[in-house]
Amino acid sequence: MSVHHSAISWQRAPHETDPTTYSRNHRVSLNGGQQVNASAAVEFKGDSRCSDPEQLLISAVSSCHMLFFLAIAEIQGYQVESYEDDPVGYLESNGKRGMEMTRIVLSPSATFGGDKVPDEKAISRIHANAHKNCFIRNSITTEVTIDRV
Repeated sequence: MSVHHSAISWQRAPHETDPTTYSRNHRVSLNGGQQVNASAAVEFKGDSRCSDPEQLLISAVSSCHMLFFLAIAEIQGYQVESYEDDPVGYLESNGKRGMEMTRIVLSPSATFGGDKVPDEKAISRIHANAHKNCFIRNSITTEVTIDRV
């Protein structure tokens, strides 16, 4: 088991464009001293200059998948030179409980170097293993699919 921590801080301030409500802007403090300026999504009166929880969730899933992909590729003797993803999350009504992130689509692309380069079948297997082992994906009920570029 490992324990992970972050801190959230918010202070009342007027909303920049709607005087009838409050600012949703807040700060997320992560280990190592990183500070993330966060807010609600724009549709929920958030600040477009800040990260929103929906973006952070899809980024966490994508990052976790990538880290497993890199580790599995290395174990199998492949040298990944670069990796990119453009994940998309779909926030939709679930009918009974309100809104939820119903699905996340990962669109990873990797380039390889070195003497041993995987074929498409091997790359698909690495993605499948990364998908199966990703801690974050295993922690949510949202459907996560991989649409390779």
